[in-house]
Amino acid sequence: MRPQIILFGDSITEQSFRYGGWGASLTDTYSRKADIVVRGYGGYNTRWALFLLHHIFPLSSTMPPVAATIFLGANDAALPGRTSERQYVPIEEYKENLRKIVRHLKECSPTMLIVLITPPPIDEEGRKEYATSLYGEKAMELPERTNEVTGTYANGCVEVAKELGVASINLWSKMQETQGWQKKFLSDGLHLTPDGNGVVYEEVVRVFKGAWLSATEMPSDFPHHSEIDPNDPQTVFQQRRL
Repeated sequence: MRPQIILFGDSITEQSFRYGGWGASLTDTYSRKADIVVRGYGGYNTRWALFLLHHIFPLSSTMPPVAATIFLGANDAALPGRTSERQYVPIEEYKENLRKIVRHLKECSPTMLIVLITPPPIDEEGRKEYATSLYGEKAMELPERTNEVTGTYANGCVEVAKELGVASINLWSKMQETQGWQKKFLSDGLHLTPDGNGVVYEEVVRVFKGAWLSATEMPSDFPHHSEIDPNDPQTVFQQRRL
């Protein structure tokens, strides 16, 4: 059985198998090496994600995933008193929820590679344009998210990763290193363009390679066709003890 890598998060993870998506790119990279399992839930914050842990990462599993990405926080960082306030989670609760998630995953498998990914930056003007396209004149003038507040959550995510000794990707900082990141990486001020997905993919692969999960070093699940003797096909399979 191929090892599993689970991508757990909100809509940015749920959409990762769309054209140009970072999850789809990971599936291509780890083809015949590992199964990429997407568990993304649009609109979810860390408070709601906690209810899914035992379903997605059951402690009774005899084959837990070898790695998991935890990509949450974009919804937690919604501002109270604005249009998305139902998703808001205070920063300290957000950090504690991440701790609970990481501790559960470590209990599920002490050897699991856990990667926390911060929310991406927010293009406030892009969010306003998106709201106007949906609601017209009824759109609120004030943004439901700001880049500054989201940055606080990103920093909190990195702090928790360091505290618990797991890997992290500061997507909020990484994307802002590129001039014109607002339109290059974000489609609606929050969700990712193909270029934005590319950044996530490259960062995840970098972390995986830096740990022990390089696709090029992992065995394929069955022999390459060039290894099969057409006159004695069973031998190579017997040698692999499949």
